[in-house]
Amino acid sequence: MPQSTVHLLRHGEVHNPDRVLYGRLPEFHLSELGREMAQMLADHFAERAARGARIVYLAASPLVRAQETAAPTAEALSLEIHTDSRIIEAENYFQGMKVTKAELRKPKHWPHLVNPFRPSWGEPYKAQAARVMTAVEDARLQAIELAAGDYGADGPEAIMVSHQLPIWATRLSAEGRPLWHDPRKRECTLTSITSLVFDDDGSLLRVEYSEPAAVLLPGAASTPGA
Repeated sequence: MPQSTVHLLRHGEVHNPDRVLYGRLPEFHLSELGREMAQMLADHFAERAARGARIVYLAASPLVRAQETAAPTAEALSLEIHTDSRIIEAENYFQGMKVTKAELRKPKHWPHLVNPFRPSWGEPYKAQAARVMTAVEDARLQAIELAAGDYGADGPEAIMVSHQLPIWATRLSAEGRPLWHDPRKRECTLTSITSLVFDDDGSLLRVEYSEPAAVLLPGAASTPGA
């Protein structure tokens, strides 16, 4: 089998005027800037495809912001969007709240803050990385099958539109780093691409990171997902 790549794409900016931690809440749509980001990513992938990249599989989290981010790429590459619940946002006790220092000082929240290494306020980092990597492996195999022997220069590629924390936990796990981290230091901006490149035997060769929509990031709102 050929070398293959699975791109973990974070969604674009969300319309969130109240700046709550939206987590898995429904109906959090992309903002106007977020839609512009999604189109810029679609143009990026279309340009790569025009140069010979074999991007043959597209999946997205069931949350609307991920689906809306995937839509321009689906149109540009004539791909179906496969919905994969394994790449959904992390569960979080603070979902729907404004997570401020004043809010965190309330005693009712303290039981959920006792273990930041797990973390105690939501889905364990290990569980997030495990479910995303299972989805990544399936996407890798799907891409190889769909390429049907026409692999291009770098092998078949898949795109999966997900969320900051699951992507970051997956990257840390893939690179053998501790999963506990400072949320402010995640290298996973809006519409960034974390690419997992695999050898022909399915072993991970390397992790690459890029920000094709970096020009749109200044001033964009980015509430950490979990």
